[in-house]
Amino acid sequence: MLPFFPGLLTGLSLIVAIGAQNAFVLRQGLTGRHVPPVILTCIAVDVTLILVGVAGIGTIAERAPLVLDLLRWGGVAYLTWFAVRSFRAAASPTGLDAGRASSAGRRSVISATLAVSLLNPHVYLDTMVMLGTIANQHGPVGRWAFAAGACVASVSWFTALGLGARKLSGRLSRPSTWRWIDASIGVVMLGLAAMLALGG
Repeated sequence: MLPFFPGLLTGLSLIVAIGAQNAFVLRQGLTGRHVPPVILTCIAVDVTLILVGVAGIGTIAERAPLVLDLLRWGGVAYLTWFAVRSFRAAASPTGLDAGRASSAGRRSVISATLAVSLLNPHVYLDTMVMLGTIANQHGPVGRWAFAAGACVASVSWFTALGLGARKLSGRLSRPSTWRWIDASIGVVMLGLAAMLALGG
């Protein structure tokens, strides 16, 4: 189960970065309106994309190994860019602005959650291609332990953010908090890039 821990760390590193989805979950959590459905929707989308990505990249690896090698080097470039972006964000940190939470009904809130989760093209690159590529470096069996770690990261983060929003909002609004978060993400991304480059 050793690949579980890299999966957990990678999943958290990709998901914690400031984005529309996190801001939306935080906004809903601050008012306590429809929080469980929002959390469950985000988790369902994330876990589905992770599993599809790992399975899909695994199939490609078995049928067209050259494509996996191209994805690996593309992943090195992407992770390096992600690290640079994180270090730049750490140099000029901003807080996570919760804004004003929606007062819409449950169905509308779930629709909005799906929109912020699925209409961002980066979610497919991060969750499906990137996690799938890294997971498959651990072999046919290890990739699923890696995927399990990434899924646990998703469940843990969205649950903590949604249910702990009122307590977390003060800290997440501080630029100093995000300076450390972004710097840490940058270090992790560089480490993952090195791991991919070495084929490990």
